[in-house]
Amino acid sequence: MSSIPPVAADSATTVVIYSGGMDSFTVLHRALREGLTVHALSFDYGQRHARELDTARQVCTTLGVPHQVVDIRAIHGLINNSALTNPDQAMPHGDYAADTLRATVVPNRNMILLSLAIAKAVNIGAERVDYGAHGGDHILYPDCRPEFVEAMNHVAGIANFEPVTLHAPYLSSSKAEILREGLAMGLNYRHTWTCYEGRELACGVCGSCRERLAAFAANGVTDPLPYTSDTAGQR
Repeated sequence: MSSIPPVAADSATTVVIYSGGMDSFTVLHRALREGLTVHALSFDYGQRHARELDTARQVCTTLGVPHQVVDIRAIHGLINNSALTNPDQAMPHGDYAADTLRATVVPNRNMILLSLAIAKAVNIGAERVDYGAHGGDHILYPDCRPEFVEAMNHVAGIANFEPVTLHAPYLSSSKAEILREGLAMGLNYRHTWTCYEGRELACGVCGSCRERLAAFAANGVTDPLPYTSDTAGQR
């Protein structure tokens, strides 16, 4: 992880939805480099594993960033028709494609998480909420598309007495472009977790791993995260 300069006491404040994955890791550091006071917010909604949450805790502790993990597992029965929340469903492998990876869509996830993050922002007087929707998600995830972000941003501006701005800095960027910016910031992506499986090593074959590996390959660098085999880490 890069060294983040001290943040001024009177700086603006943002709530960063921080999963512990590559995209939110980059968003978190980008907000810090903007000089914002950052509050990181993660969610336990009954996902298949907690590896990302553990990674998020470690990063925030190292950076000295206030971090809250919100336990919303009570809603699990409302969103369990997904391979990411139902361990009885087979995890699809292969590259991201709408016909094969629809099973990884968690119903209404980003609307739920953004609503809670906006509430926290209002509660602490933060002007902004940041999250890591990016262009590569548009084909599969409706709640990562510009139309959704624009609509949620409008709602965030009128739902409370104090308006909150929804900020998705990588909405039009690919995974490779996000990684390129993070590498330019000197970020170490060893401190992230992307794999849909919660094993000790990343699987290298789920859609999330394959997208990650493709981003590293596009930037001509080796992913520092260990995989279950040498070949998996070198796409």
